[in-house]
Amino acid sequence: MSQELIGIISDTHGLFDPKIPSVFKGVSHILHAGDIGDLRVLRQLEQIAPVTAVWGNVDEGNVPPGVEEIQTLQFGGLRIFMIHILGNPQRLTTALEQRINQVQPEVVVFGHSHKPLIERHGRVLYFNPGSAGPKRFSLPRSVGLLRCQNGKPQGELIYL
Repeated sequence: MSQELIGIISDTHGLFDPKIPSVFKGVSHILHAGDIGDLRVLRQLEQIAPVTAVWGNVDEGNVPPGVEEIQTLQFGGLRIFMIHILGNPQRLTTALEQRINQVQPEVVVFGHSHKPLIERHGRVLYFNPGSAGPKRFSLPRSVGLLRCQNGKPQGELIYL
């Protein structure tokens, strides 16, 4: 039985929470869904596991090399599509819906709203880990774990 554990984080806005190393202990990879805010956050995450990131609207003009707007990855037999701004998975723009249908991912990882969400729509698991950055409004601070087991994704939210 093949299983992979992936750390999911977004909207750090330059803050590296000291709880993250223990929460992400044992992950094989970390996905950062944008609004990094400070390259030091990526460097600190890289001390835990390899990192793949997309940029968010806060990062515009300060995008590190290798960080794209959209990423498509393979982990544990799963195809993962990652973008910062997705919106509501039930009301995607036509362009995003076409892109997702073209990629045919099992998981879509996104951020931007700061609202943690794990929802399945058809065969796709939509996963927004919420924000690991400074507290905003009444929204919780959170990250996520994605278990990829035999091609089946399972998400978990962890509140900071």
